Amino acid sequence: MRFGAHCFIFTTTWADDQLAILDTAAGLGLDCFEIAVGDDVHFTPSLTRRRAEALGLALIVSPGGQWPPECDLSADDPTERAAGLAWHRRQVDLAAELGAVAYTGALYGHPGTVKRRVPPADEYPRTAEGLARLAEYARQRNVQVAIEPMSHFRTHMVNTPGQAMRLLALADHPNLYVLLDTYHMITEVRDYGQAIRTVGTRLWGLHACENDRGTPGGGLVPWPTIFTALREIGFAGYVLMEAYNSSLGDFAVRRGMFHNVCPDGTAFVRHGLAFLRSGI
Repeated sequence: MRFGAHCFIFTTTWADDQLAILDTAAGLGLDCFEIAVGDDVHFTPSLTRRRAEALGLALIVSPGGQWPPECDLSADDPTERAAGLAWHRRQVDLAAELGAVAYTGALYGHPGTVKRRVPPADEYPRTAEGLARLAEYARQRNVQVAIEPMSHFRTHMVNTPGQAMRLLALADHPNLYVLLDTYHMITEVRDYGQAIRTVGTRLWGLHACENDRGTPGGGLVPWPTIFTALREIGFAGYVLMEAYNSSLGDFAVRRGMFHNVCPDGTAFVRHGLAFLRSGI
């Protein structure tokens, strides 16, 4: 099992002048690090890759920066679906350039797009087709693809582990996996253990944070149930802490976090890692 953290715990935007954060992450005992990419994120991939490799940190890429809403694999308009596939392929290219192990997130749609309607019969099949094409593109570049179910406040497409597995079944590609997020699951799942068992061997990783996006432990998330289920399925993947640093100006507020759950990234990771290691 490999433990890591999202860059947003430490910085608003990844850039060449943020490389020292990788040293901090390694010094805290982390094995991996997630970098948010997007059209507004600009850095030199070779610099990040060399520093991460020197520190023994695996990298993960996810679309946390600017992502045009019309680039959506689930869109009704085939032009937008094509734009979505092209956009995600560019992120996969970046991931490959970084030597990243995976590209993860709500790749099936677009976070923030919630269509309040009875889903069209072809919505899942056409989305699965795009995901399969993306997964194959990524496979050729040695990058795994993991889709992340999100709360119904963020997407109408995939809210539960069962829906994620339905998409995987339709896509039918061995390079597609699932990333579960304990924060998003709190509004969608009653039995965390069953949720993990539903995904089973296709569970690539876990975003580990509390119901308020705070440090793991002490909130509403049923951690003993999670730890037991992970052991039951023989999970040996990635466990990544994720939050928004609330000491970086208005960053956390702009991300929709209006309370102070991560004022100190180093403390967040140190306490969260100790808790997670004690349970898993």
